[in-house]
Amino acid sequence: MEPNSKKLILASASPRRQELLRQVGLSFEVMVNPVDETVLPGIPPTEAAAELAYRKAMAVAARLSEGIVIGADTIVVHRGEILGKPVDIDAAINTLKSLSGTDHLVITGFSVIDCAAGRLLKASEITQVFFRRLSDAQIEAYVRSGEPMDKAGSYGIQGLGAVLVDRIVGCYFNVVGLPLSSLAEALRQFGIEILQ
Repeated sequence: MEPNSKKLILASASPRRQELLRQVGLSFEVMVNPVDETVLPGIPPTEAAAELAYRKAMAVAARLSEGIVIGADTIVVHRGEILGKPVDIDAAINTLKSLSGTDHLVITGFSVIDCAAGRLLKASEITQVFFRRLSDAQIEAYVRSGEPMDKAGSYGIQGLGAVLVDRIVGCYFNVVGLPLSSLAEALRQFGIEILQ
């Protein structure tokens, strides 16, 4: 069996994650099953992200007899609080005002499951993101673009939101939605080589 002949399934409807996998030359199918995204209070954010990624991967893997399933979940943490996707325009504006001139953490949990062997891996990666100081007018203009409305933390670093960011410490791709270097190493353990 060739190393990359295993079927790869992404358990995420995120166009950003799909684009990242395509960027490194992986062929994959997309399958999504809804899961309960409630996490118990007090669980560290890194564990919460990894657990949610595992649930998403397992919801798909449970329906399959073979293949390698990748699940992922990204959360944004600012001053100890998990910031979800904004529920409306006001929420997006308030989130961006709170992030202005400060730093926050972007944590992507990912899980890889080999359906045939029953093997699984759970991990998470952290990137520190520093926002520049933003004026109310800049925040409102960004929110008017519509970009923040489906994103944790109310911004997308891979789009117009790039101009909000002063610098990052850690993996850029992690902020987009998948830490590609860590994921590549994980997939290698499951017989999928990106560089071969």
